[in-house]
Amino acid sequence: MRKNRTMSKFPWKTTLAGLAIVGTTVYAVAQMAPGMNGPMAQTHQQMMQGAQQGSQQGGQPGHMHEGMHGGMGSHGAMHGQQFGGALPTSPGQDAFGAIQEVVQILEADPTTDWSKVNITALREHLIDMNEVTLHAAVTEKATDTGIEFAVTGDGRTRDAIKRMVPAHVHELAVLGWNAKTTELPNGVTLIVAASDKTPLAKLKALGFIGVMVQGGHHQPHHLMMAKGVLVH
Repeated sequence: MRKNRTMSKFPWKTTLAGLAIVGTTVYAVAQMAPGMNGPMAQTHQQMMQGAQQGSQQGGQPGHMHEGMHGGMGSHGAMHGQQFGGALPTSPGQDAFGAIQEVVQILEADPTTDWSKVNITALREHLIDMNEVTLHAAVTEKATDTGIEFAVTGDGRTRDAIKRMVPAHVHELAVLGWNAKTTELPNGVTLIVAASDKTPLAKLKALGFIGVMVQGGHHQPHHLMMAKGVLVH
């Protein structure tokens, strides 16, 4: 009973003893494999240094934890050591990355009015972009003056088409293109006239999505939408 009371009274001593056993094991393995190096060996060495710092500061569990993890730097730095210092830059999903970039811009801007910021609206717009880009059905037909794209879909895809394609016509006009849309029950028809700048051969090569990506308005548009300046 006295032994159990002692252990419950000083739980950090039990933790320290456990670390000593782990440290002894790591040391023994290092002695058996003197050629061991690389990120894992460095991590073990840093853990031992952290444990020693913790014991020198009184052996309290909080100090030991700080020594082990604080001694290795940030979480990203630890992973950087494990993977040779190189880390991926992509967050893994394009819409996620676009939102992350906008949020970082807003956080870095001291003039951001957070009472107007609407990240949810940006997310909805990016969903529309995804629907139009990946799920819309497109049928094209060449005419004497240009090309017609019948862009259709169901449900959310249809709604996204009706929001995005007519809005893009305004951007095309700014760029000097001659384009317009007409309504369809399940989408729109985008009609683009050929010109010296955009001959019919180029329009056919670009296709619907190639026409949709014309201009550089999407990035500032997304930022303004996130700031609450634009509704859509």
